[in-house]
Amino acid sequence: MTQSRFFSSRSATRSSADSFSRGLVGYAFAAAATLTLAGLLVFFWAPQDADQGMRQKIFYLHVPLSIAALCGFIAGGVMAIQYLRTRDSSWDLRSYVAIHLSLIFGVAALITGAIWAKTAWGVWWEWKEPTLVSFLIVFLLYAVYQPMRFAIDDPERQARSAAVYAIICGAFVPLNFMAVRLATSLVHPRVLGGAGEMPAEMRVSFYTSLIGMGLLWMALWKFELTAKSVSMRLGKLRAELIS
Repeated sequence: MTQSRFFSSRSATRSSADSFSRGLVGYAFAAAATLTLAGLLVFFWAPQDADQGMRQKIFYLHVPLSIAALCGFIAGGVMAIQYLRTRDSSWDLRSYVAIHLSLIFGVAALITGAIWAKTAWGVWWEWKEPTLVSFLIVFLLYAVYQPMRFAIDDPERQARSAAVYAIICGAFVPLNFMAVRLATSLVHPRVLGGAGEMPAEMRVSFYTSLIGMGLLWMALWKFELTAKSVSMRLGKLRAELIS
């Protein structure tokens, strides 16, 4: 049974594939260019960390992935609010794709974080590190979103339930940022705000990586929206031909 069965057909009629794909090529080229520049800055301009050396370079991938995932979760909650306000199921589709994509980014963040932890701390995971644990809690909350959603057959009730769940989970996301500020154990980085003490080269490289990751998220979000919209339109045409 395909996922498109569960989405209301209104999302295919109100928001066409053309509207979803608007700006997709621009975001894709911008993401590729920015991430390429970030890679050059990270490996050929930013200095090596005095304590961790070359292994610290994974920081420029792990942290942007984490931030993009968390911001994507928040965006999914905002889109869910918009769906409940308008009952326009195109917002439900936007919210679903945002959360689905952010889960993928979250998996990548957890994997790169585990690799960094192993090389820096000698362990794959540290339960005493509040930033790691809080991110894992947020990730697991959203991991329930998709199976919970598709356990409901009625599209309208499914969309309402998923929206409410996305909004509730979104309230937990700021806790992860608070954990970064309050964390004192180990050496988990605090790069946003005045607490960071990175040299200018490292800071510029980090923000370039962060912008590139954000552009990549937007490009993939638009791509998946376009693909799902086209798939639903084809399914609708096929059903009309059969009937």
